Amino acid sequence: MNELIAKIKELNEALVADAELQAAKGNKAAGTRARKASLELEKLLKEFRKVSLEESKK
Repeated sequence: MNELIAKIKELNEALVADAELQAAKGNKAAGTRARKASLELEKLLKEFRKVSLEESKK
């Protein structure tokens, strides 16, 4: 669970940094990276929900 949380935190930080670059400077490559990070983050959040639910049943 801790590893999953660390990955979510890392991806969230990357998403925010790249999204800010895109918004502030029109950096298209940063926008692409932000979109990719958002997709990966979505997958990790689904996994977190699953693991969290399993942990709560113990």
